[in-house]
Amino acid sequence: MPVATPQEYVAMLDAAQNGGYAYPAINVTSITTINGALKAFSESGSDGIIQVSTGGGGFASGTAVADDAFGALVLAEATHLLAEKYDVLVALHTDHCHPEKVDGFLRPLLDASRKRIAEGKGPLFNSHMFDGSVVDLDENLTISKGLLAECAELNIILEIEAGCVGGEEDGHDTSGLPAEKLYTSTEDMVQVYETLNGIGRFMFAATFGNVHGAYKPGSVKLKPTILRDGQNAVMEKYGKDAEMDLVFHGGSGSELSDIRETLGYGVIKMNIDTDTQYAFTRPIVKHMCENIEGVLKIDGEVGNKKTYDPRGYLKKAEQSLCDRLKECCDDLLSTGNSIYGKI
Repeated sequence: MPVATPQEYVAMLDAAQNGGYAYPAINVTSITTINGALKAFSESGSDGIIQVSTGGGGFASGTAVADDAFGALVLAEATHLLAEKYDVLVALHTDHCHPEKVDGFLRPLLDASRKRIAEGKGPLFNSHMFDGSVVDLDENLTISKGLLAECAELNIILEIEAGCVGGEEDGHDTSGLPAEKLYTSTEDMVQVYETLNGIGRFMFAATFGNVHGAYKPGSVKLKPTILRDGQNAVMEKYGKDAEMDLVFHGGSGSELSDIRETLGYGVIKMNIDTDTQYAFTRPIVKHMCENIEGVLKIDGEVGNKKTYDPRGYLKKAEQSLCDRLKECCDDLLSTGNSIYGKI
């Protein structure tokens, strides 16, 4: 299976919207995390989304290069090759890109897609996210309109955000914002639709109290009905076909009841990062604790090569990430719903 074509990606989103389920969108930073994600989607019989953040791209490029766009390109090309060995569809996406990073991150990746298309291939990424939540909505949508037009020319979908997701992730810290900033208004949702409709396909990360990072149950007050009310306002004015493809950011740690409720309001993509990071790291820590004398050359001893070989503990990390992502497929009802080979 190659990475989904633009037409297959549209079919994936339509299938999720019509079927009442959503795709896990997992952030990756390495070959190992890509492999864990692909294994999870395949074993779940679920299509899915693999995404790269600016920080993830910078990490993947290596400490000597530290180039966000170049690292994202490396991870994307690796995914295109590795995905051919599996029997589900995956789409490639980039996560939060703020206005100041558009020229250094998003546009080089759009140029890479132009080059691939000129060679008779599909775009490098299926979709990109522009996060204009750091500026006022009018400025956000002015920039979004231009980027959406660029993406549409390449058969790429643009995700935008209005309102701010709380917490901190990958250097993006909104933890000091007042609570009201965490909730997108109905009026804002209507304005987003009216501004972007007709330019190209887009996804909308409306905020309803969601927060990046780890938090204890009950500490975050999600209001999924914000999504319902905004969607209803748009559809009452423009018809059922105006229902927007919504994105749930900060999905890690969320209550299952809240996750499932959002599926009824048009959420077709949920980002997961914190929970899969923890799932990846925990078996590594356990391995180190259980094999400390073999991993470290203590008191002049030679250690145990089998225990400090990175392949040993990274295989455990890959499997643990895979297991956690399969839970996410179950939560989002995407398990068993792959459209691979059906279109």
